[in-house]
Amino acid sequence: MAEHEDSGVVTTDDHGGTVRHLTLPGGPLAEATARRLVTIVDHLAEDRAVRVVTLSSRRVPFCPGPAPGFEPLSIDPDPAAAVARLRVPVVVAVEGACHSVGLELVLAADVRLCSTDATFALPDVADGRLPCWGGTQRLARAVRPAEATSMLLLGTELDAERATALGLVHQVVDDPSAALTATAQTLATRGPLALEMAKEAVHRGAELPLRDGLRLEGDLNHQLAATEDRAEGLQAFFDKRPPDFAGR
Repeated sequence: MAEHEDSGVVTTDDHGGTVRHLTLPGGPLAEATARRLVTIVDHLAEDRAVRVVTLSSRRVPFCPGPAPGFEPLSIDPDPAAAVARLRVPVVVAVEGACHSVGLELVLAADVRLCSTDATFALPDVADGRLPCWGGTQRLARAVRPAEATSMLLLGTELDAERATALGLVHQVVDDPSAALTATAQTLATRGPLALEMAKEAVHRGAELPLRDGLRLEGDLNHQLAATEDRAEGLQAFFDKRPPDFAGR
C-alpha cells in the first residue's frame, strides 16, 4: 500500500491499486489543500486503473467550512466540480461537522457514510455569501426542496439521523474508516464499466424527461453488451466463479 502526502492531502492505493483513498487533514479547508485536491482528482480522472475513489479526513471534524482568508470563489474548477466529474464511484466518510464547502464537497460523492456525531449545514447565507461549489443545486437534488430551502436560508443543521432519513447520507456507521474501506473494496470487485455506466445513467438521467432517460439506459445497455467485461460476467456465472473484470 503506497501513501503520499502533499499540501495536506494524503493519497493511498488499495485493492491492487484499483482503489484510491484521498484523505484531507480535517478542520477548516485551506486554499492550498483545496487546490491540491483538484489537481489530484484531475489526474485520477485520467487513470483507467482506478475503479473507486474515497474521501475522508485524518482528524475530526471533516470540514466545518473554509479556513480564514480562503475565498472559495477563487478556485475554478472547484474541488466539488472535479469530484463530480469522476467517471468512477466516489465514496465519502464524514465525522464531526461537515458545513459550507465541506458539505458541498460531500454532495459531489456517490455514496455518503457518516459517524453518529456528524452534522451537516450550509450556513453561508447567514455569513452574507452564497454556496459556490454547487451546494444550492446538489443539495436540492439530494433532499426535499423544503428541507434544502431551510438549510440554505436558515442555516438549519442536520444531525446524522435526520440527514440519513432525508437521503443526504446513505448510512450511519460506528466505524467510518472500516465502513469506507469495506464499501470501496466491494465496489472494486464489480464490473468497472457497469459501475461507470450506472453512474452515468443516474446522473444524466436525472436531468432528462423519463422517455429520454429510458433511451439513455437502453443505449448504455447496448454499449455494455459489446464489452469483454459483459462476456466475462456471463461466463463467470455459468462457471460458478467470481468474475475477473478487466475494464474492457
